[in-house]
Amino acid sequence: MESQTEMLYNRIQKRFRHLKKWARRVGTDAFRLYDRDIPEIPLVLDLYGKGVSGALYERPYEKDEAEEHRWLHDMAAAISAALEIPLAQVFLKQRKRQRGTAQYDKLRDRHFTQDVHEGGLVFRVNLSDYLDTGLFLDARRMRALVRAEATGKKVLNLFCYTAAFSVHAAAGGAAEVDSVDLSNTYLDWAAVNFGLNHYGAVKIDPGVRYRNTALPPLRLISRDVLCFLSEAAQARLSWDIIILDPPVFSNSKKMTSTLDVRRDHQGLISQCLNLLTLGGTLWFRINARHFRLNPEDFPGVDLRDMQSHTMDEDFKGKRLSPCVRLSCR
Repeated sequence: MESQTEMLYNRIQKRFRHLKKWARRVGTDAFRLYDRDIPEIPLVLDLYGKGVSGALYERPYEKDEAEEHRWLHDMAAAISAALEIPLAQVFLKQRKRQRGTAQYDKLRDRHFTQDVHEGGLVFRVNLSDYLDTGLFLDARRMRALVRAEATGKKVLNLFCYTAAFSVHAAAGGAAEVDSVDLSNTYLDWAAVNFGLNHYGAVKIDPGVRYRNTALPPLRLISRDVLCFLSEAAQARLSWDIIILDPPVFSNSKKMTSTLDVRRDHQGLISQCLNLLTLGGTLWFRINARHFRLNPEDFPGVDLRDMQSHTMDEDFKGKRLSPCVRLSCR
């Protein structure tokens, strides 16, 4: 019987051969390579240029920690051999069910970064130091859709993380883009992503934004999103496109309250809808695969499920995070 290393080696080679021509055609060098395809090997692997970021999902049974460590090393060696990349450029982490902001917390300080390409744009990813890399690959098609409708629009990107949506909106010809996140670390990363694409995004104080004085068109705002939404409504600000891509749960010490999107989504979405201009659009995405919005919670709103429109070749056959486009009638 084939060993698990041999099975993974063969599967990755086959997937890479299948996807590399598609990736070249669509202009990306970052894509999902393997997603628990073999039940005995519960890994998810993403290729970013010449590096791999992977995660071992929690097993349904106990396994000795030292044995698990050896197993991960063997799997990394198989990945390295299959893709002909150095073993030092394969990063496998263990992802467990957890609440809070752990998906963004720093794990180590190796600083292995790559600049990867998507739709003619460049994004910096960190493969070594966090559970997530800075670029969510399953949102690739959604970013392209936002970009396609951003021309001349005012765009608000909430929980912007490293601002990939914002960079796409700028590339699509948006008139203004506000990117809001509580983390200065990620806003600094967002500024790098803008800079890699020859856009100058400026950090501003949220109070300046509320006063609506003359401002640069690309703005980075460090603020608790829940507070920002309330203050923006008081200041009577509005946007043509709003992107709402929140963490499922957050209890950051910087926030005034906890956020549980399963519990709070209706109020959060309603606040965003109230900030849209006439004919504006809200894009809502959540990393909770079995989550569903109830259209009856939003009377007078056109709610369109966009999952089929955001499916890309590397995710075919997999269940994507829910993606919904909302607009007022």
